[in-house]
Amino acid sequence: MVEIGVLISGGGSNLQAIIDEIGKGDIRGRISLIISNKEDAYGLIRGKNVGIESIFIDPKKFPGMEEYNLELVKEFKKRNVDLIVLAGYLKILSKEFIDYYRNKIINIHPSLIPSFCGDGFYGLKVHQAVIENGCKVTGATVHFVDEGTDTGPIILQKSLEVKDDDTAQTLQKRVLEIEHEILPKAVRLFCEKRIEIQDSRTRISEVVI
Repeated sequence: MVEIGVLISGGGSNLQAIIDEIGKGDIRGRISLIISNKEDAYGLIRGKNVGIESIFIDPKKFPGMEEYNLELVKEFKKRNVDLIVLAGYLKILSKEFIDYYRNKIINIHPSLIPSFCGDGFYGLKVHQAVIENGCKVTGATVHFVDEGTDTGPIILQKSLEVKDDDTAQTLQKRVLEIEHEILPKAVRLFCEKRIEIQDSRTRISEVVI
């Protein structure tokens, strides 16, 4: 059984998608800890509603982000966490955090990486940029986290058509539906040990280990 830790900053709809798939028995893992950097994050309530330990750790109580990240690692280590999922987490992970969980941290991004990603591309800003650039397709990407911003090996992507009457808000809503599909799938693949990284690219095995 793979122990999963989740980092959130907000509503946690992607977290809920993972909780739902685990509840169906489709993922060989369990969420052992949810941590938020925001005290009022609704994702904490989502976790508590199903009996998952869900805690707020205040970054302001630490001298800097390095110390804060080390506290996160400590909490995850206490629960023997094997996989970290960033489900709408809006803080940067430190090098120490990434080194400790190398190739064991996954993130969801609301565009087809390498388009509209990196510094400054988050939330509605991503979808507004897609529309302003006249893109005909967009989508979402699940990737491993490395030291860069949205630069880790891509695990899964799914696209959709940008409609002529789309706004950033309508596009965000439709892309979110894709996120709810591919993030739990990536978690399932990780738990089944079907993801292999070769030269910064991933290969998905058909064989469940």
